[in-house]
Amino acid sequence: MVTDAWRPQINGVVHTLERLAETLKAYGAEADFLTPNIFRTLPMPTYPDIRLALTTPGKVARIIEERRPDHIHLVTEGPLGMMARRYCLANDRPFTTSYHTRFPEYVSARLPLPQSWTYGLLRNFHNSGRGCMVATQSLAEDLASRGFEKLRPWTRGVDINHFHPSKKVELDLPRPIFLCVGRIAVEKNLPAFLDLDLPGSKVLVGDGPEIERLRARYPEAHFLGRRPSDELAQIYASADVFVFPSRTDTFGNVIIESLASGTPVAAYPVTGPIDIVGDGIGGVVSENLQEAALAALKVERTEARERAMRYTWAACAEMFLDNVRAACAT
Repeated sequence: MVTDAWRPQINGVVHTLERLAETLKAYGAEADFLTPNIFRTLPMPTYPDIRLALTTPGKVARIIEERRPDHIHLVTEGPLGMMARRYCLANDRPFTTSYHTRFPEYVSARLPLPQSWTYGLLRNFHNSGRGCMVATQSLAEDLASRGFEKLRPWTRGVDINHFHPSKKVELDLPRPIFLCVGRIAVEKNLPAFLDLDLPGSKVLVGDGPEIERLRARYPEAHFLGRRPSDELAQIYASADVFVFPSRTDTFGNVIIESLASGTPVAAYPVTGPIDIVGDGIGGVVSENLQEAALAALKVERTEARERAMRYTWAACAEMFLDNVRAACAT
């Protein structure tokens, strides 16, 4: 598995890969990762937490040959992913890819580049493999409309024992408590949450390049920064509503973590939320995020927990292996 996203980053991609590798062992499969950690790196412009590997296609090819993988999966479209793709095409090696990030939207939020240009590059990258794995049906439909081919479903999972309603504690804040967890960055659309006229308290957990600017702009909000996993589980279970303002995520692992904790979700009707709680079970989606947040207060917490039970790491691993087998058989 070739990925430009890896520790010490804390995000949905890295978490998914770590849990997938752990779960695959039960199926007799071993995940071997080729990551930036073994190379000199430089920070990605506008996103310094991501380290870009400084290496050559020849070096990447030698490492792959030495490790002798049965199958090659390209997780990201960064430098390592591009070099591994070049190796696979040159040596007629079957490979699969996965689409984790709406990179065109991410780029256009920072630079004056048309999304169509970036989508063209990504389409060429993913269509050259034997399958592109996507987390939701709505994402598959969107990518298909943009010319992406060989799209295969690959769900996500949540640890329902770690994220559990029993972790609830009393938070010393006015209720209701509206929570948002994730990277404090421009692509997360956090002002859409922070500008809402809501009763009680707004709490944000996470770190990122926008935290100081938003903290100064919204002094009434509670920015808790990055929190240990055990404490995060307590915060999830202790909130009244989880608000997910992003319009560009391809899934949103934090959504199912909140649901597993018994906390209903409010979000826009976009890829990720619409696939998980679009039917109104466990949350509310609406173009009016304020209405969604207030309506989510009335959602049964037991329904939220039950919805999370759909998402297991075993299902994630089985679907991944099915996609690999199908790619190897073509």
